[in-house]
Formats: sequence, structure tokens, C-alpha cells
Amino acid sequence: MQALGLDIGGTGIKGAPVDTESGQLLAERFRLRTPHPATPQAVAKTVAEVAAHFDWQGPIGCGFPAVIRGGIAHTAANVDAAWVGTDARTLFERATGCRCAIANDADVAGLAEMRFGAGQGRDGVVLVVTLGTGIGSALFAAGQLVPNTELGHIEIKGMEAEQWAADSARTREDLSWKKWAKRVDRFLQRMCDYFWPELIIVGGGVSKKHEKFLPLLTVDADVVPAQLRNEAGSVGAALAAAEGLY
Repeated sequence: MQALGLDIGGTGIKGAPVDTESGQLLAERFRLRTPHPATPQAVAKTVAEVAAHFDWQGPIGCGFPAVIRGGIAHTAANVDAAWVGTDARTLFERATGCRCAIANDADVAGLAEMRFGAGQGRDGVVLVVTLGTGIGSALFAAGQLVPNTELGHIEIKGMEAEQWAADSARTREDLSWKKWAKRVDRFLQRMCDYFWPELIIVGGGVSKKHEKFLPLLTVDADVVPAQLRNEAGSVGAALAAAEGLY
């Protein structure tokens, strides 16, 4: 089956058709800048433009930076606050004329890694974390997603973990890889205290440089880099649409 997978972020909205049996992109990803302010109507218009670029008529999956329940956004990270309470699924369906599935962006990236990436064949508890501007999380138990975990918002040292341990903190404070790895290690140790994952998959743009910090971690779990990198959001969103997960 094919679906259009869209990755909606604070700076860009990008997508591509995906073969959901293989996880392969069927065309080069197309990207437009996220409108500012990123209001519901403005983002919906841009989503429709991405779909129109591919002349798309089938199902569309969207990874969105918010807690999503039943297609409704309950938070708004890096988009306009007007999204809170918005029925994103209905809004995008009206804008595109296609059936749409909406899910948290970290959750859909996790779906892709579990199906086609580093999590293939792994049972038990698996945690996917993305280290970027913030910290995204996707938690799986026996292959099943526990949605909307938002674990980057736990408190460490009196602040949200992502303010202290995201890759943006490393660049903002000009931390060495060793010093930053200690922060990541502490965050992941807290995750191990809560959930006892057998596998932790680390994604986000910084995962391209995983050899600089993953060997420095001491947590009691297998810690591996994500494999799908920037394609994970589009692939996972397409999976959500094709399989009717949301």
C-alpha cells in the first residue's frame, strides 16, 4: 500500500509518497517552510500545497509536534498556541480532500524505526528518543506504541530535561561531547529507572555523529543510533495512515 507521509515541524513541512510494505520513499521529499505564525489555517494550506505537489489522492499521514488524541491537538510545540483544541485531522482532510491520520511526530518516527530500522524484531520495552531542538520520545512495549509520552518534559535539575540535555543545549552552551554525554546519560538513566527498556534508539540530527557520544553512555540498556534518520517521520506517518492507526 502507498500513503503520503508528512513530517510537520516548526521550521519545515516535508513529505513524500511511501511504500508502506518496504518503507521506501517513492519520490524525493518535497519541503516547504512552515508558515509563521504557524496557525491551523496557515499550516493546513501548506499541507495541501505539499499534497498537491505530488498530485496526491490517497491516504495521508501527518506527524505533528503535539499530543494528539483522536485527531485533536492538546498541546502546541513550535507551532501557534491556537492549535490547542483544534481538530487537526478534520482540518487537514478538508484542506487536502484526502483521508488523513494525525499522530505525535516522535511517535511516528518511532513506528518507522520499529518496523524498518533499529527496532526490527525487538520485543520487550523499547524507547526511541530524538535529540534535537527538544527531546522527543516514543515508548513501545511488546511492539505496541504507548502514545504521547512526551518524556523530554520530565524535570531534571529543576528544569525540563530537554532544556538541559537536548542537542540544542549542547550547541547553545558550547558543551564538549563528553560533558553533553553526561547529561544525556543522566536523562537516559532516569528513563531506565522508570521503564527498564532493553533497547534505546537515539535519533535526531545528532545521531549522525553517534560515535562521538554513544560510547560514553553508561546506562544499563542497549543504546543504538536510529537508522532511518530524516526519513523516519515521513515513513512512520505513512504507516499510521495506511494501517488506520490514528
